[in-house]
Amino acid sequence: MFTGRSSGTGTLLRMTQTAARPAAPVAGPAGDLPPAGGARRSRLRALDGLRLVAALAVCFYHYTARSDMTEHWGADPSDLFPRISSVAVYGPIGVQLFFLISGFVICMSGWGRGVRAFAASRVARVYPAYWVALGLLVAAMVAWPAVSGTPRADDVLVNLTLLQVPAGAPRILGVDWTLWVEAWFYVLFALAVLWRGGASRARVLRFCWVWLVASLLVTSMGVPLLDELLQPDHAPFFVGGMALYLVHRFGSTPGLWVLVAVSFALGQRRVVVDLWHPGTDMYIQRSGLVVIGVVAASYLLVGAVALGWLGWARWRWLTTAGLLTYPFYLLHEHLGWYVITWLSGRGVDPHVVLAVTIAGMLVLAWLVHRLVERPLAPVLKRAVGGTPAVRRPADDDATTSPAARSQPA
Repeated sequence: MFTGRSSGTGTLLRMTQTAARPAAPVAGPAGDLPPAGGARRSRLRALDGLRLVAALAVCFYHYTARSDMTEHWGADPSDLFPRISSVAVYGPIGVQLFFLISGFVICMSGWGRGVRAFAASRVARVYPAYWVALGLLVAAMVAWPAVSGTPRADDVLVNLTLLQVPAGAPRILGVDWTLWVEAWFYVLFALAVLWRGGASRARVLRFCWVWLVASLLVTSMGVPLLDELLQPDHAPFFVGGMALYLVHRFGSTPGLWVLVAVSFALGQRRVVVDLWHPGTDMYIQRSGLVVIGVVAASYLLVGAVALGWLGWARWRWLTTAGLLTYPFYLLHEHLGWYVITWLSGRGVDPHVVLAVTIAGMLVLAWLVHRLVERPLAPVLKRAVGGTPAVRRPADDDATTSPAARSQPA
């Protein structure tokens, strides 16, 4: 919703410079659960939908576009699903869409919070569903080791902490590397933006530019420790999301769009290098131009949310979709292997197996949300940080927010 009135040639400029009031964070790897007690707050439901799109893109890639799924399907999935597979090979870009949305949402979620309250919200959001997904997978591995082996007890204990990546322990959940990247982004955001003063436009901008420049510098150094600390492969997407949140909160400015454009230029290059392998015998071949196009579409969609152009997307099912995304993302890969292996071994049509597996993972995600996340997250949040205090916005918030500018003097 736009807060200003305009007419004539200035209409478009004023519309893009006037953002909607900040909405409640969406659910997902970087989102919050809805407020308890029936409280209702405005939601950016389009972000909920985009998050589910990202999760399904990754899911279809895992199920239909990887040749190492042959042992589970009994045949190469690219032969079983030729049309789906030709599109699903671009599914890994859903991870970058996740990071882009996360930059937006974490900036929104952290605004007005101190470090402890922010940390409590992240712990409460990330760990309950993660512990359940890990427990279910370990149980399945023990019961049916032929599908994916049996984990060692010491590795399971390390994985419970979500510190398996820096600890050098084997990762049990295949997608958990993205959780470590997200968690490290939370640490950087808390230290650079929230610590000693809280979030403000100036602090977020300074963090974005410093992180981008530092990630460029460490790329040329080839120092693994610095790569791990600054995440140069993923920093552009978090930065792009934070910049788009500033557009949403404060309105369009040339400086913000320059930041978005630079983050896109650097980010798409990272993805192309990672996913495009021309002239090789790798089992997956992609078009570099399509990769760039999908990354660009991700930026355009989140940018449309930032500008309020998708405010019409208010269907309630989008909220449900957003709530299911995080547990679905955690559960789908390895647990899906067991379902696919069992049904394929009984001669069920592959398209039926695919549909049943995805539907089953969505139902399981809903159960995890209802039975675990909703009751456990508030308890964990209180245990870690107590009730978060409401912080006064920084000075530049009060003077530059479009919502503030629209108020009568």
